[in-house]
Amino acid sequence: MIYLQLFWEFFKTGLLSIGGGLVTLPFLFSMSESHPEWFTAAQLGNMVAVSESTPGPIGINMATYAGFNAGGIIGSIVATGALVLPSIVIILIIARAYEKYRTSVLVQDSFHIIRPVSTGMIFCALFTLASITLFDQMHIQLIPSALFVVFFILCMSFKKVHPVVWIALGAVSGMALL
Repeated sequence: MIYLQLFWEFFKTGLLSIGGGLVTLPFLFSMSESHPEWFTAAQLGNMVAVSESTPGPIGINMATYAGFNAGGIIGSIVATGALVLPSIVIILIIARAYEKYRTSVLVQDSFHIIRPVSTGMIFCALFTLASITLFDQMHIQLIPSALFVVFFILCMSFKKVHPVVWIALGAVSGMALL
């Protein structure tokens, strides 16, 4: 039964998270509330940190981790497969139809609608992650918040620095806080 639940939850997430891995976060936060035995919101925050600093798509890394927590190796395969299945099916369908209808006004308008929705979901994920990382219940955590502000200012000041450098600095800072 656990594999069916994993499949259904991650299939829904894969089906509705148009726009990339960060768009999966609101769905995963909801999943952490409905299935805390799979992973908690705090574990999800840790998964995001690790997924952002390791190779591979964030959604896939998190589905694999959550699936493994819930159902071992088979659970990780089921969750990961369920997450990518809708994308594979949709891409196959769209690839066939896109060449025929790419000049259609309806198709162009659909893409204009999807962009802001994806952006909104990413901002939702940002605020949820910030609430987990920067606040402890109703109190602000000073050191993580100060590090966030410093990294934000540095990123805005030194735009030509490669993102890997920022990821490495963030990882080192996070490990120092542990």
